[in-house]
Amino acid sequence: MSIELNLRKFLVLCAALAFATACAGPDSQPEQPAVAQQLPPMDTLVTTQWLSEHLNDPDLVVLDCSVRVEQSEDGGVEALSGLADYESGHIPSAGFADLRGDLRDSESPYNFALPTPERFAEVMGALGVGDETRVVLYDGSNSAWAARVWWMLRWVGFDRAALLDGGLGAWTAEDRPLSIEPASQPLRQLTPALRPELISDRDEVLAAIENDSVHVIDAMPAPHYQGEMVMYDRPGHIAGASNVPITGLLDESGHFRPLDELAAMHHGDLDARAITYCGGGIAASSNAFVMTRLGYTDVAVYIASLQEWAADPALPMEVETPE
Repeated sequence: MSIELNLRKFLVLCAALAFATACAGPDSQPEQPAVAQQLPPMDTLVTTQWLSEHLNDPDLVVLDCSVRVEQSEDGGVEALSGLADYESGHIPSAGFADLRGDLRDSESPYNFALPTPERFAEVMGALGVGDETRVVLYDGSNSAWAARVWWMLRWVGFDRAALLDGGLGAWTAEDRPLSIEPASQPLRQLTPALRPELISDRDEVLAAIENDSVHVIDAMPAPHYQGEMVMYDRPGHIAGASNVPITGLLDESGHFRPLDELAAMHHGDLDARAITYCGGGIAASSNAFVMTRLGYTDVAVYIASLQEWAADPALPMEVETPE
């Protein structure tokens, strides 16, 4: 399946799931565990070659974050746990981070709602992620699911995580080995050092419409942004938002584009507040990942995104591109 088709399928999924379901500033930094402060930083994007060379490092945890996309009986699409795909073949030593399972708040009316920080840290610890580890995240399509877990790790104060550039597709395209063996990682402790400013909500986004110092960014494809197609309760985009579609972040092979090309898609002060959104905070996490790599220092993800916004007629939306 081509990367373009994968991206389209992913975006339709975000819309269908959303439709089906009814702060501190940048200078505020959490206190990190003492051991973590002593460890060297980790790049946020690694190659398949790097991962192959470091796969047996005792402090490295690899997590498959895949979500399976299937057609539903009514002709739509639905997201299911990617566990079955993981079990049929994954990068050796990788565990499975289940965004459709225990990495979401199942009682929320919104898909992919955040669990509590404590619950997230507990699940990560059970997967072997601790204060002294490094983490590489990947998925089977477009890296957006992996980017969401990456953003959640940052949310709880963990910075030693990276995405695998190209994901599982790049790994298999190079004929690198797969395994069907379950992961074997010791139970570790991940100490939350919460960064609440990395998550935005409806009220902050609403206030941002009248605040020129805050940049709101739509990660949906241009036709949806412009209102030419309807995937939610209302067409268009949040009033005043600019458009940086997730479809532009990757090249034809599924790798992230060079930083200079990504930088040309974003504009504004690197230290200004920026809020990125999509349908349910998945594609938006890819934009947040890219912006962080570009040096933006105050980026947040609106987790409920258009699931919540488009369903409320009192919240302003536009169908034309703002000047």
